[in-house]
Amino acid sequence: MFEDKSQELTPISKLGEFGLIKHLTQHFPISNESSELGVGDDAAVINPGNKKVVLTTDVLAEGVHFNLGYVPLKHLGYKAVVVNLSDIAAMNAVPTQILVSMAVSNRFPVEALEEIYSGIQAACARYKVDLIGGDTTSSNSGLVMSITAVGIENDENIVKRSGAKPNDLLVVSGDLGGAYMGLQILEREHAVFLADPNMQPEMEGYDYILERQLKPEARTDVKTILEELDIKPTSMIDISDGLASEILHLSDQSKTGFRLYEEKIPMDSLTISTADEMNLNPVMTALSGGEDYELLFTISPNDFDKIKNHPDFTIIGHAVENEEGNYMVARGSNQLVPLTAQGWDAFLNNQQNG
Repeated sequence: MFEDKSQELTPISKLGEFGLIKHLTQHFPISNESSELGVGDDAAVINPGNKKVVLTTDVLAEGVHFNLGYVPLKHLGYKAVVVNLSDIAAMNAVPTQILVSMAVSNRFPVEALEEIYSGIQAACARYKVDLIGGDTTSSNSGLVMSITAVGIENDENIVKRSGAKPNDLLVVSGDLGGAYMGLQILEREHAVFLADPNMQPEMEGYDYILERQLKPEARTDVKTILEELDIKPTSMIDISDGLASEILHLSDQSKTGFRLYEEKIPMDSLTISTADEMNLNPVMTALSGGEDYELLFTISPNDFDKIKNHPDFTIIGHAVENEEGNYMVARGSNQLVPLTAQGWDAFLNNQQNG
């Protein structure tokens, strides 16, 4: 959990709750005009002007969402912020503030929390968001983090999951499946370490997929790119639970079906080769793996020419009438494979990282 064994560590009880909050947050600057009042009072004050406020929250629990046997604390803090900012980006809004709440057991010294907050601060700096509050409490079961993210946007720019129409094009940013394969490498090497602590982990050559798992990035840049292309998505969602699951969410909210083309799913060569190495179907890592935090969205077919050759985006399918259902068109054939929600679910997969 904490690398420096020789360092004299500070018990949280030495600072107390309010002293701990002040200690961890005193060096976070305020960078958004909408952040009128941040950490230090009974509540924060946000002034959105004449815009809409977008809110989201996520809980990350030790043993369910992360394993401190191989997840560095700084990376954990960074990722905890990113997964929330990704939800704001999926609304086509600009993230502006976060609140951080944490329950920690007494096995965590102050220095461990400093590591987590250094990751949080790095994410705040990277995405220009302000930490404006939160809470800390004790825990009898390890570490639990809850982050709330705030976004601000003009009403006309906000994109929901419910706007797709038949014939709209289905588009995804980046590439998929890498985060899941990074997790498989981490799990494999952790199991080897537990069996023989003298064995050195074999991580060389897996850098890209390890980073996709340990230090993902929120695609807050997509909003700007689409504005430059003069494209407004008709619906949008982020890919946290796997491509198939997210397509079904769009289908449910928009009351449309979808056709996904297997051969169009964008995947990095390292993701494919690592899946092959571990006897996994690469396409399944994209469909069901999750944690890619790319954006999946639909656009009008009239915008095809604007986006068709753009390096950030891949057209992977299209919307159809609702009664036509949701299917993947298999590579090299016209066979229709039903899309099922086999993505990651915390209540069904609580042993994934444990």
